[in-house]
This record gives sequence, structure tokens and C-alpha cells, in this order.
Amino acid sequence: MAKKKGGPKGRKITLKMAKNSMRISPEGGIRLDLSKMGITTFPKCILKLADVDELDLSRNMLKKIPNTIEKFQKLRWLDLHSNQLEDLPKAVGTLQNLYYLNVCNNKLTTNKLPEELNLLKNLRILNLGLNCLESIPPSLGALKELKELGLFDNLLTTIPKSVKRLPKLEKMNTLRNPFPEPKEEYIDPIKRVESLYLVQEKDLCSSCLKNCQGEKDKLNQFKDTELCPPKKLSFPSLLTPNSTAMDDQEQWRLKDEHL
Repeated sequence: MAKKKGGPKGRKITLKMAKNSMRISPEGGIRLDLSKMGITTFPKCILKLADVDELDLSRNMLKKIPNTIEKFQKLRWLDLHSNQLEDLPKAVGTLQNLYYLNVCNNKLTTNKLPEELNLLKNLRILNLGLNCLESIPPSLGALKELKELGLFDNLLTTIPKSVKRLPKLEKMNTLRNPFPEPKEEYIDPIKRVESLYLVQEKDLCSSCLKNCQGEKDKLNQFKDTELCPPKKLSFPSLLTPNSTAMDDQEQWRLKDEHL
């Protein structure tokens, strides 16, 4: 009997391989770069390298990040984009030094986003694009330091006011979401007033009196303008209709009488 085939077997990462993947980041910190390694499960061996500043596990086939991610307390930069993640662990909220978190292009749904994300008080950049999010937790409004937020290519129909009003938010990408089209606001072309007050000229200040006089002059000018009556059509070169025919008929009648 043939054995049932499982999922794709990922590449096994050893501690030596992980150490050889450590780099100096542009900011001068230590980055553990395990991107594009064909990894399907979180390598336990990298817990021995938990003092790194940056961790890149992007473009793999990871389906789960364990709660042991909390060991990376110095972590400031975490890139998990382009995996197959369906949820994030609550422990991600313990990474208080994190300022960059990228989970774009995964399979995250709204109910799998941990509430603990709102504990990342130093987070500046958060990318949630290209997932399956139907809504955004209003609790993300607690991320007061957030400057950039990626929400593109999800299933969003609205953005919480608490997120829109983040004090330091500079960029928010919400492209390609099924937002309802805004309703056109009807503008009444007729200017209407609720009350009309009549006052005497002596009760008006000089500027108001001047404005009123100007409007009055315009109104009088309009009244004095008479519409020109339509001109009567004149055809000086033409005779009265059938007049020529009538003259000809008279001449022929007279000729007949003299014959």
C-alpha cells in the first residue's frame, strides 16, 4: 500500500547554517537572514541566536510562528512576508523594541490577528497587505508611533476611525479593497434662509449700509432694464403676398372687357 504523501518537505536549518546567515544590517545591527531558504517550520536552533536585532524569515513556506518568538527581546525588525501564515502568536506583543513588522502576502484573517499587536508601542511600520482581512481591529489605534500602514489587497470595507486618526501616521496604503463607493452629496442650488429681518437704514453700520445700497442699486438697475420688444419682420423688397398675381388678374380682366 502506497504511503500517503504529506506536504512539501522543507529545508532543515542547522545552527551552523544560521550563524553563516548573520549579517550586519544597514543600521549597524545584527541581522539573521534566512529568507528564501525553503523553510516550512520555524528552526528551533535559531533560539540560540535570540540576541539578534533583525530577523528575516520572508519568502519561505512557514505556516506558523511559535510563541518562542518571545525569546527575541532585542528584536527591532521582523520580516515574515510571503509565507503561508494563517495566524500570529500572542507572544509577538512582547517584542516591545519592535519598530518594523512585515507580514504581507500571507493567509492571515481578522480573527487570527492577536489583540496583543496593540502592545507594540514602538512600532513605526506595519505591513498587513495581501492577506484575507475583512476588518481591522480598532485596537490598532493604540499604536501611537505608527508612521506607515499597509492594508492593500485585502477584503476591507471600512477603516476604523481610531486607525485613521493615529497622530503620526504618514502613509496608509488601502488600494484594491472592496470599499463601497462614496455617495454623492446633494447640493441644493437655491440659497435658502431660515429668517429674514427688516431694519431701518439708521440702525445699520456704515459698512452694512454700503453693502445694502450696492445690492439695492443692482436690483434697481435690473428693474430699469427693459427687454427690447421683438422687431417686426420687414421685407421691403417684397410685395404683399399674391399682390402681383392680383394686379395681373386685374389687367387681364380689363383687356377682356375692351375686346
